[in-house]
Amino acid sequence: MNHRVGSPTRRVAALACALAALLGGAQTRGVYAAAASGPVVVGGYTFVKSLGGIDEYHLDGNGLTVLLAPDHSAPVVTFQVTYRVGSFNEVTGTTGATHILEHLMFKGSENFNDPKGNSVKQFLERVGGQFNASTAVDRTTYFATIGRESLEGYIAIEADRMRHLWLHEADRQSEMTVVRNEYERGKNDPENVLVEEVTAAAYEALPYHHPTIGWKSDIEHVAIAKLHEFYDTFYWPNNATVTVVGDIDPSAALALIKKYYGVHSASPQPIPAVYTEEPQQSGPRRVLVKRPGELGTVVIAHKVPNARDADQPALEMLDAILSSGKNARLYRALVDKGLALNAGAGTDLHRDLSLHTVYAALAPGSTHEQVEDALVEEIAKIKTDGVTPAEIARAKQQFVAADAYKRDGTAAVASELNEWIGVGDWTLYVTFPQKFQQVTPADVRRVAKQYLNEDQSTTGWFVPVHPGAEKGS
Repeated sequence: MNHRVGSPTRRVAALACALAALLGGAQTRGVYAAAASGPVVVGGYTFVKSLGGIDEYHLDGNGLTVLLAPDHSAPVVTFQVTYRVGSFNEVTGTTGATHILEHLMFKGSENFNDPKGNSVKQFLERVGGQFNASTAVDRTTYFATIGRESLEGYIAIEADRMRHLWLHEADRQSEMTVVRNEYERGKNDPENVLVEEVTAAAYEALPYHHPTIGWKSDIEHVAIAKLHEFYDTFYWPNNATVTVVGDIDPSAALALIKKYYGVHSASPQPIPAVYTEEPQQSGPRRVLVKRPGELGTVVIAHKVPNARDADQPALEMLDAILSSGKNARLYRALVDKGLALNAGAGTDLHRDLSLHTVYAALAPGSTHEQVEDALVEEIAKIKTDGVTPAEIARAKQQFVAADAYKRDGTAAVASELNEWIGVGDWTLYVTFPQKFQQVTPADVRRVAKQYLNEDQSTTGWFVPVHPGAEKGS
């Protein structure tokens, strides 16, 4: 099984695109191809809203959020549960708890486990389903794509491990070594280490300071009782969203979800909110990482608003103009001129303050100073001179084409929805692309001037140390 940990450098690839709205025509695949018959009425649910072929319901008895996106193009269904808990909810001593719990979720629950022959792995291997899980800063997700006839069996398993998970010390010990190996592999990647250290320096107070996988000492020593406490704090219906995409009858799907999830109560205590606020940065910060490697890297990061902010479409347009394709500004300024092997820009979208980065991998013979100056110069040009209508038009065309590919199939749709659920508003799956298409050159220049300022920056250099060289030199 391939567990996935959200990368701190996740690019803004999961961008919603209501293709029919953008192109003025009907989409032939995906949830928008489903016949719109309006929301169904099922006892025990409150209908909340519909948008872009997706209906939202709340299960009255426990506050579970349910999203239904019918798509009858193939006899398959993707079922996904997103818990609104991630590394952002961890503190020193329990960093990495969300990720370790993700591993332990596959060790069995009260009613579904290996000894009974009906564990999630055994069931999905028997029915031929594809399944996985992932941990990120703001959410943890479990999902499977299965034949429609297997939906009830998978719902039963997911619902059981929401509240009846086995949490045994022996399992913690075995999975701890697996997670520690993941941690050490990450530490063997100099660019990953650089981004982690830049992130830790950029966020002084917010828990985004911690790596998603956790600190090594916490991974090794967290007590099973602490993990149980964490599980009993966050893994409740009122802190989760179930998404069902595919060949479903909405009434039947809601009935199954109620049958299996309805047995759980809401959390006995309110889900704890993170009330920490990031202090205003009072000057540029710098990070230097020296370790064995081949070529250097430069990263420049700036904190920008949360993923739901009205400025995010303009920031995404800025990223596209800087780094999308060989006509992008950073490619022409650094790669074409032999300063870098690659260069780009992206925004890690978070529920709280997000992090915008520009970066470049040095070409042989270039220096960190040259590459950093070139990155800063390209940002300065946009702040001073703006961008052209032609650049805006090209970015919009690229956006439509790329996003159509990302929405091909039930699993892809669920995955895109998942990212927006994680940052706090699934409707951005539908509305973000419309807002992206409305971005103007003036918008791009404005957000560059507002957010990409030197006094609000965190710059990191990876400097390779070659065998025989003195590490401190």
